Amino acid sequence: MKVRVTQIKSGIGYPLRQKQTLKSLGIRRMHQTVEHELNPQIQGMINKVSHLVKVEEIN
Repeated sequence: MKVRVTQIKSGIGYPLRQKQTLKSLGIRRMHQTVEHELNPQIQGMINKVSHLVKVEEIN
């Protein structure tokens, strides 16, 4: 399954690890959308920054 991840809230004021997680997901700026194949590693990253991103499933 693929997921579409969009940043909806700024990482400013959040811990460095959360900013680095956004960078690892490939997100560099607000409202940027990236697509990933859902696997345990990506799911863990999404869970860590769930308050900063919106996730949609892609069929």
